[in-house]
Amino acid sequence: MPPKATILVVDDEPHVVRLVQANLQASGYRVLTATDGRTGLQTVTDKLPDLVILDLMMPGLDGYEVCRRIREYSDVPIIVLTARGAEIDKITCLDAGADDYLTKPFSVGELLARVRAVLRRSRFPEEIRNHPPFRSGRLVIDFGRRRVTVDGRPVELSPTEYRLLATLARDADRVMLHEELLREVWGPEYRDEKEYLRLYIHYLRQKLEADPSHPQLILTQQGAGYRLAILPVAEA
Repeated sequence: MPPKATILVVDDEPHVVRLVQANLQASGYRVLTATDGRTGLQTVTDKLPDLVILDLMMPGLDGYEVCRRIREYSDVPIIVLTARGAEIDKITCLDAGADDYLTKPFSVGELLARVRAVLRRSRFPEEIRNHPPFRSGRLVIDFGRRRVTVDGRPVELSPTEYRLLATLARDADRVMLHEELLREVWGPEYRDEKEYLRLYIHYLRQKLEADPSHPQLILTQQGAGYRLAILPVAEA
């Protein structure tokens, strides 16, 4: 059995750190802790954890800034913890680079389920790596190398962005339902989280489409889902 992941918990509230650490360790994970943003950033650099659980509202360097700085050099999955539960706060977190969002107070069961789901989607299924490259217009996805290019130029994608794109490409030219994409990319725990899907489709369009406001590649089927179009391959 492969070893469990190493998880970094960054929170300035000691009782939250103790609660999260104890339950993660009881589930077999190795846990690192930090009580401020700067120490958390240094730990990400030094220890290379498999997942970061990050509080937003910390004094000094807050969670938003920590998240942005991590994303400058790492695609380690990040789950944000916060007492702010409005949808705009969730979108702001995801925009900053978080992979998931959990509102305080949270249940231990929900936290552990989110941890499992985020780690699962960061380890893309091996069978996808064996697929031949996908081409549509000026887009090329090399599954074996986990490399995406547009017009021959590499496109940097987060693990979640790549998983969503690869899932659409696997069934290209077929409308994939919202619930189907949420289940396959995020996991069954996320079947009602359509704002995640809308936001990540937006991110992909910004990175892949010539004109994101008039997409030609990732198409919306109103009220149903999304389809990755198969376009004529562009001339080299």
